[in-house]
Amino acid sequence: MNSKKFPALAALVLIAASLGLSACNTMEGAGKDVSAAGKGLTKEADKNKGY
Repeated sequence: MNSKKFPALAALVLIAASLGLSACNTMEGAGKDVSAAGKGLTKEADKNKGY
């Protein structure tokens, strides 16, 4: 590998890794929101069953 490209590639990998790790909290929150919405939808569906 060209020694001039290595620092740029290393920096790019570090930036991508840090963005990926910071997205974990966002995805966890989004998962909780979707789960809560699904539970609410299930509750309403059960309440409005015709049988």
